[in-house]
Formats: sequence, C-alpha cells, structure tokens
Amino acid sequence: MQTVESITSLQAALNEWRDRKTRIGLVPTMGCLHDGHLSLASLARQRSDRVVLSIFVNPAQFGPGEDFQRYPRDLERDCRMCEKAGVDLVWHPAPAQIYAGDHSVYLQEDSLGRHLCGSARPGHFRGVLTIVAKLFNLIQPAVAVFGQKDAQQERLIRRMVRDLNFPVELITAPIMREADGLAMSSRNAYLDPQQRRDALCLSRALRRARRLYRAGERDVEVVRAILRRELTDNATAQIDYVEIVDNTTLQPVSRMMQPVLVALAVRFGATRLIDNLMLPDDRLSNLPE
Repeated sequence: MQTVESITSLQAALNEWRDRKTRIGLVPTMGCLHDGHLSLASLARQRSDRVVLSIFVNPAQFGPGEDFQRYPRDLERDCRMCEKAGVDLVWHPAPAQIYAGDHSVYLQEDSLGRHLCGSARPGHFRGVLTIVAKLFNLIQPAVAVFGQKDAQQERLIRRMVRDLNFPVELITAPIMREADGLAMSSRNAYLDPQQRRDALCLSRALRRARRLYRAGERDVEVVRAILRRELTDNATAQIDYVEIVDNTTLQPVSRMMQPVLVALAVRFGATRLIDNLMLPDDRLSNLPE
C-alpha cells in the first residue's frame, strides 16, 4: 500500500494505473477510521481494480465553534487499517495542497441542502461538495462510495454528479452499527460512558418509527411527537431535529404516502450525532429489529 501527501505524488501513482487502464475506486474520508469506513473500501474493491482512500479533515465543512481542531486524527492507525482492508493508496494531503491561500471558489447546491443539516450547519454542504468535486477532479475515479449514515450528504453528492456531469458511478453503502445498534461514527469517541448509553435512544427512536409505520401510521406529526418523547427521555440528549422528509427531494411531508427518510440529529453534551431510516425500504439503514 502506498501513502502519499502531495498532489504530484498522487498523480504519479494514478498515471501508472491509468496507463494500464485500471478502474479506480474512491473512498473519501476524514480519517479516524472504523469498520463503517472499511465497509466502504470493501464495496469499492468489489467494483474496481484499485482503491484510493483519502484522509482529509476538510476545514471548509466546519462552521465557527465546531470541532475542526479537536476532530480525532490518527494517521498511523488509519493506515494500518487501510492496509489490512486491501486499500491500494491512501492520500493524506495537507490543507495547503487543497486550498490556496486566496481560495474563493466553492460549489453551492440550492435545493436538497436547505433543510436538515443544511439549516443546522450553514455552509457545511458547500464545503462538502467543494472537496468532493476536487477529489473527483484529481483522482478521476470510475466508482466512489459513500455511506447512508450521511444520507443528506449522499443525496447532494448524487445531485452534483448529475447536474455537473461527473463521469463517476456512485455507490451507497449501508449504515454500519455497533452490536447495540448505535451507528458507527468517528465522533462516538467523544462520548463519555453515560452519553454513550444515552445515544442508543437514536436507534430506539428509529425502531419505534418503523414499528409505527408497519402498524399503518402515516401521520408525520403523530410519529414525530412520539419520536421526540423517545429521545427526550434521556437526560443528556438535546434534540437538534427530528424530521420526516421525502426520500428523494428531502422536502417535508405531512403524510408518509411515498418513500420517506426519517432523519435525526441529537446532541449529547458537545457531540452531535445523526442517524436515519428509510421507509418502507429500510435495507440501507441496517437497523436491527
């Protein structure tokens, strides 16, 4: 496995592969890898000849007061995990490799990003789309893999690929969960023992939503009210949002008469966690019964 930091070294490695008409798969990450990230790498390996995994804590997607400085970083551990997972190249650029000092061009999406995390974290998706577009331009992958846990992000990237005609196939990987149902996240490392126990309210709330749906409940306000009570039963939980939206447009709905996304964002102390469930087809949510 190769580990490179500069754009020049990256291009040198990729050019060798392209000369052999190698099909390249990309897994963009911010590091602090866990089994969820490795599942993305496994999917990329199935659909490509060589896998590039990028590790870049992107400053453009963090707002004022967010956790950019303290975001967990452990490159040595991440590289060991990548090598065991069969990644061929890890690209770990410094911010100066990605953003010039007078950088002033960003990508902005004006529909799917208005709600959910888009309203809670202004500017976040502008930073996400900008860095993903840069990765696509630099690496030119045939395949790129993203996780369902970041459902809104995945849909924005899919819209960007469509609207800007990026020649890349997108694959969405199911949410990976701990044995007790908590969605895997690098930010789980921030949780103290009490917060970690309380964080299970997210998967419990989603299971409650699924039971209500299967029982025939379609009124969004009824379901949202029940989910909010489920979440606020935990002392350390502070709700950011509980929303049920159209699964494609991400627009609010009043009744669940079409495929929907049940999306949660909850803070435990300073740690903000997200989780989601698609209904009626919940396969990518990977939620235990």
